[in-house]
Amino acid sequence: MGLCMSTESHDDSPEAKRSKALDRELKIEEKRMNREIKLLLLGAGESGKSTILKSMRLIHQIPFTPAEREHFRRMVFLNLVQGMKLILDTMEEWGAELEHDEYNKFLILFVKYPDIAEEEPFPTSYYEPLRLLWNDAGVQAVFRRGNEAAVPENMTYFFADLDRFFEPKYKPTDSDILRCRNKTTGIIETTFPIDDRTYRIFDVGGQRSERKKWIHCFENVTAVLFTVALSGYDSCIVEDQDANQMQEAIWLFDSICNAKWFVRTSMILFLNKVDIFRTKIMYSSIKRYFPDYEGDDQDFSAARNFFRARFCKMNRSTTKEIYPSFTNATDTSLLKIVMASVTDIILTNSLRDNLF
Repeated sequence: MGLCMSTESHDDSPEAKRSKALDRELKIEEKRMNREIKLLLLGAGESGKSTILKSMRLIHQIPFTPAEREHFRRMVFLNLVQGMKLILDTMEEWGAELEHDEYNKFLILFVKYPDIAEEEPFPTSYYEPLRLLWNDAGVQAVFRRGNEAAVPENMTYFFADLDRFFEPKYKPTDSDILRCRNKTTGIIETTFPIDDRTYRIFDVGGQRSERKKWIHCFENVTAVLFTVALSGYDSCIVEDQDANQMQEAIWLFDSICNAKWFVRTSMILFLNKVDIFRTKIMYSSIKRYFPDYEGDDQDFSAARNFFRARFCKMNRSTTKEIYPSFTNATDTSLLKIVMASVTDIILTNSLRDNLF
């Protein structure tokens, strides 16, 4: 007589325990992933995307650490001397001259400038040369044509407060940090807890040489935050003075918006630097750089809507929407309102994607 025997795994066997532990870990990871929002912050160089990220930190009350503030303190000095060096180099290239010949003795300071050590005050030997050169008519004439040489737009802010920066105990304010230019190289990740979700934002280098690194961030992206400087419509780019900054941004947005990696990815478009754009159109003709613009050169509403339409029509997908917003990255109150709307869009689309 044969016996039928059945075997079953006992809960206390090592294999069963390992299996249950693995199941628990997978469920925890799945739950975490469902509550995680992964965002890519993209844009061409000089678009202000890193400033947007810094503003978002302030909005969500993630303060800058003492080490970060010290880093930005030293970057302020570099912004001052590198900005002035760029103007002086451009003057030489263009054959322009200083109004005051005696200021030529200062040029040696900008051939090689010192690295500022931790907690070290800015070298006082640079204060008077920077002040005098900035107020020189020859320097100002080139600065007014800064769009032709990719001269940083933050120079007015920093040179207007030169005395404060050269104080021995100077510490950068939030406003200084927002306006401090610090080229993004590689990939910088910042995490924000918003409500019951975790937002992971990846800021990647916008210069041409940095773009090849973006590929590593493309997987499982909830949304792309693409930033463009409206004020760049008449400006060249850092790497190529013959290339237009706005045209470069349009080309880049086209390639990102229609890339195979982003078929189902929300596209948030930040049309940034509206404050500078509003001022610039008063003296720099849009039609000179975009002949198809039919509005009045100084009509702020018509001008900004023209560029919004230019970007939106790059979208060749019938199922994807572009969500444009006009922003000023250094105005945290405005950006807070914009980001509240953006968060709603991202969550709505994330829920839709999880359902289907």
